[in-house]
Amino acid sequence: MATYLTEPFDRLPFGGADKARRYATERYQGAAGRNWYDCDPTLRFLMRRHLGDGFGWAEPRLREMGALMGGPIAERAEETDRNPPRLEKYDRWGRDVSEVVMPPSFEAARRDIVATSFTRPDFRAEAKRNGVDPAPLGVAWSYLLDQADIGMACALGTGGDMVVGLAELFAPDDVKARVRELFAAGEMSGEAAQLLTERSGGSDLGALESTASRDGDAWRLNGFKWFASNANGSAFVVLAKSEGAADGVRGIAPFLVLKERRDGSRNGVRIRRLKDKLGTRSVASAEIEFTDAEAFLLAPPASAGKGGDGRGLARMMELTNGARLGISMMGLGCARRSLVESLCYAGAREAFGAPLAEQPLMRRKLAELIVETEAVQALVFDGYLGRPRLRIGAALIKLRAARLGVTAASDAIEIHGGNGYIEQWPVARILRDAQVNPIWEGGDNILCLDVRRAVERQDAHEPFLDRLTEAVRQAPAGDDATADLVAERIGHLREAVAKWRGLDRTVAEARLYPLAQYMADVYAAALLLEQAGWERGDSGGDRKALVARLYARSRLADTGPLRGIDDPAEDLDRFKDLADGAFITA
Repeated sequence: MATYLTEPFDRLPFGGADKARRYATERYQGAAGRNWYDCDPTLRFLMRRHLGDGFGWAEPRLREMGALMGGPIAERAEETDRNPPRLEKYDRWGRDVSEVVMPPSFEAARRDIVATSFTRPDFRAEAKRNGVDPAPLGVAWSYLLDQADIGMACALGTGGDMVVGLAELFAPDDVKARVRELFAAGEMSGEAAQLLTERSGGSDLGALESTASRDGDAWRLNGFKWFASNANGSAFVVLAKSEGAADGVRGIAPFLVLKERRDGSRNGVRIRRLKDKLGTRSVASAEIEFTDAEAFLLAPPASAGKGGDGRGLARMMELTNGARLGISMMGLGCARRSLVESLCYAGAREAFGAPLAEQPLMRRKLAELIVETEAVQALVFDGYLGRPRLRIGAALIKLRAARLGVTAASDAIEIHGGNGYIEQWPVARILRDAQVNPIWEGGDNILCLDVRRAVERQDAHEPFLDRLTEAVRQAPAGDDATADLVAERIGHLREAVAKWRGLDRTVAEARLYPLAQYMADVYAAALLLEQAGWERGDSGGDRKALVARLYARSRLADTGPLRGIDDPAEDLDRFKDLADGAFITA
């Protein structure tokens, strides 16, 4: 039933019911308001695969989470984007309170999410009592949340595992107890932040200027952090150099700073201003100044006299791979939301006598979005759940997933036409949010340098290539051509790494990007074949084999002089299989 008034121009001679139907508001339901578990066959596929016999226990809980994320959380995300956090800098007497005031929509969403999170300790314990591995459920929770609001995911998940893990290892006992209280609801409760970036740069951390001075078993920290997300948190991991330390990477150490001092008074943490950001407005990002802030060195006690053991930055970077997977999931969340909005819109919008989704060029674009999104989905879920975890994996996965979030959102805007460029439609916000993912936790160049370190210092490409080879062995029978193609490219990739290692160092660095992209291409193709093999054994289906074939043809095949123009039109001929396996409208 329409809720809008009939206008005079609705009765013009060249108008009529058929044309008016094209822009009837009630026909355009996007992703919001749906159950994001029920409408996502790919998520159900992955949960069946990773949970095994535990799937029956987990599915009702997944369905409840899908309704929450697609309903109230998605709705509140739009409200928070329109009414972002604000800084209450001074109280009525002009005293600095540096208080971040979060909008009611954020607070309501956070309460619901934390209370029902699959990552909270009591839920994980309940799952284990029922013989269910909680890890895949935690990954599904992040996947669903990131489709609603990656800013909220950042607010809840920024550095929680880092704060808890490092505090348990190195903080004084009374400080450990305080940290445990703060994170009683779990590491994803929004109490943490990690403060690395300064005005000298976020990547060149050796140039940072923040300084810590010894004060008993604590330290006094002074400095200025340029970009701190989740500034309304209660526990910060802060990078600084101890007074007298080397002015470089080895002089850096991580420190724990709590919002309150040991004696309960306010710590010397001042917020200068909140960042006026392009997107992710639901996470408060700020410039933070430390003025004699009470801090605790997160390093072995024996190294306290030297201000750390010289491994502070390396220790944090070891934890960064987990954070990079988190950003990868955000990229996937943006891509999945963009795909769903595109399928909804193209199915409802009519032009030239048929829905957009029936036009050949649009079908090509939608099929491409489906295949690319499922390829990144395979990468991200393998990054979290694959064993053993690959040293080289997180950088490659983030390289691909963060960028897909941007390009998929851009495609979704184009599919919506001029409507997509308007903030009243959801895809404009998704693009604004997605653009931060290639920046957070290292841009493309930084990720490529991490690939170089992993290859040169740890020969990390060897277990990576072994993993790909094993995945291809799981490919289903009947499509040997795709499996042979991917296997051949694994061999070529081994040759490429060997050739790259012999290049002049300057040239080798410049070639890191195409090498890393090649790695990501073959990685995703191998994982899709592995999924196809599992699907064939589980249900006899061949949809994942189709996805793997289309992906390998697009990313790995030699297209010849005709550039693939003469390829089989499976993306069109089997479009219904692709679309129905990606999204259920009912």
